[in-house]
Amino acid sequence: MKGPHNIWRLIRTGATFERTGAMKAVLETMDAPATIRVAARVLGWPFKWLGLRGDPTVPPVPRALTALGPAYIKFGQILSTRPDVVGPEMAKQLQVLQDKLPPFPLAEALRVVAHEMEKPVESLFSEFSEPVAAASIAQVHKARTAHDGRTVAVKILRPGIERAFRKDIDAFYLIAWFVETLSPSSRRLRPREVIAHFEGVVTQELDLRIEASACGEFHANTGRDEGFVVPEIEWFLSSRRMMTLGWVEGITMSDLDAIDAAGHDRKALAAKVLQMFLRHALRDGFFHADMHQGNLKVAANGDVVALDFGIMGRLDAYTRRVYAEILMGFIRKDYRRVAEVHFEAGYVPADRNIDEFAQALRSVGEPIFGMDASRISMARLLAYLFEVTERFGMETRTELILLQRTMVVVEGVSRSLDPDINIWVVARPVVEGYITEHVGPKAVVRDLWDTVRVLSRFGPRLPALAEQALLAQANPPRIERRNPWPERVAYGAAGLAAGAALAVLVALL
Repeated sequence: MKGPHNIWRLIRTGATFERTGAMKAVLETMDAPATIRVAARVLGWPFKWLGLRGDPTVPPVPRALTALGPAYIKFGQILSTRPDVVGPEMAKQLQVLQDKLPPFPLAEALRVVAHEMEKPVESLFSEFSEPVAAASIAQVHKARTAHDGRTVAVKILRPGIERAFRKDIDAFYLIAWFVETLSPSSRRLRPREVIAHFEGVVTQELDLRIEASACGEFHANTGRDEGFVVPEIEWFLSSRRMMTLGWVEGITMSDLDAIDAAGHDRKALAAKVLQMFLRHALRDGFFHADMHQGNLKVAANGDVVALDFGIMGRLDAYTRRVYAEILMGFIRKDYRRVAEVHFEAGYVPADRNIDEFAQALRSVGEPIFGMDASRISMARLLAYLFEVTERFGMETRTELILLQRTMVVVEGVSRSLDPDINIWVVARPVVEGYITEHVGPKAVVRDLWDTVRVLSRFGPRLPALAEQALLAQANPPRIERRNPWPERVAYGAAGLAAGAALAVLVALL
């Protein structure tokens, strides 16, 4: 349950940060004022003995996050891709959270395989290695299938991970409740809905059948994407707590020295990572939403290999168009059009002044574009947008939360490969291509044809609907308050008929 009983969890969190030395490191990274540093030490020191000790061989912040559990580790993974936010040294420390956590024993992994497959392990795999990678939720083993000798990767959930995750999420709900209670202005951001959204996303990560399905769909979508590889899923060797997919060799994206030694072009890789993410989000509406360095490899031929499909994002067709037009508006510095798109989509209340909103958007975009390439940052852009949206009453849209978060992560990965990358220049051809295909004249014709197809299914019902509407309008119910539905049905039937006629006319022309 979500509630005050999680206060203990919050106390343990602060105490753990104090005991491990993470509190001091975080405050220094944030360049916090002296008053806040003193207050944090005064409040944290009495509870220090309640904190978790963690692994003393690990740097303070990853030590604290690892001790506190999977949700905290996930947070650290995101920060590890943002050296411009947490600093190069802290980002390097946090990278151990991605694939270097202590593994659970091989014997436990084999028990899971035998239980899930309901067969002896020897009948399924001729070889089964010790863990080759261990992350916050699962670990991976290299194995060879018994029936055809192919090399595969077997991902297995950590024992008890579901219960540990629920505890962390409960604590986050309590934090959200405190934020909403102490800061009423934050309610427009709907903190508890945001937590609920992420709970749903990560809960799917705890069922490897969902991840296997996502891997299969992503593999099908990206099959023709040159330079991008998604391993193929082995369905007959996958279940709720284990997943098997093809083994792919490659250099982890965080190992820059190895990438340089292999002769790969880091600038090209940086551009490819960013463009592929945008292409998948805009073209398919289905994108990898956990693209940190630990989930990306570089194959020997320079292809980018994606791994770990537990967190995927979806965007419907309309949202994709809105997102693309907003991005394109910023790229072209057409702030009036960006403002119009916000109003058309209902992101900003209709009673606000569109010219003032456009002017505020200009104050967001111009400082960003005025910087040199190495300083242009999506994180800074989002921070400025926060201030503007708060002033104009724009609410957080939960369907865009994952997209916004992933955009920040992908930018961090690209910048780690190429510190001088200009994200707007790299993004422009992908966004322009999508706009041409989905917002221009071609899109109008395609939309009209889709309308004809939909209306053709309702065509036989239109006469009856119109007759019912006319009869209802002629004989309204005798009540004080007029029933609006007959009139709405009549208008709806008339609108459908008119729309059908117009669409057919355009199609014939």
